[in-house]
Amino acid sequence: MNTREFRYCMGCFATGVTVVTCDTGDGYHGLTANSFTSVSLNPPLVLVSIDRKTKALEYLKNNAFTINILADHQGDLAMHFAGRPKEDLEINWVQGDQAPRLEDSLAFIECVPWKEYDGGDHVLYLGEVTNFKYRDGNALTYFKGQFSSLPYTTK
Repeated sequence: MNTREFRYCMGCFATGVTVVTCDTGDGYHGLTANSFTSVSLNPPLVLVSIDRKTKALEYLKNNAFTINILADHQGDLAMHFAGRPKEDLEINWVQGDQAPRLEDSLAFIECVPWKEYDGGDHVLYLGEVTNFKYRDGNALTYFKGQFSSLPYTTK
């Protein structure tokens, strides 16, 4: 199978953009991820898929983490935590009950480790949700290699 073409095919699925954050003991760390989903309401579980090649893989092992769902104005944060930092970018951290989070995200979901699974070239981390909060606003989305915005409308 042509993995590049498979990746392009998967890019046809529009996703939200998240930054997964945790405390490494030596400071706060984050990584951009769009492979994120809700798994269960009872117990409340979410899943994030992390590439085995990233440094953050070991940071998340048996460690609390926060999924920060980004608002449409947070593209610079997404790029920063994807390994393309901007020198003048100000990152405002908030210490949560279990793990740090990014200030001004559209939503955050704080988790304690539940299980991890082999996912081929990724590791699937399931977290049990201990705290969450969301607000109105437009979501940052990712489609075919480009950031976009999903506008919020009231019913």
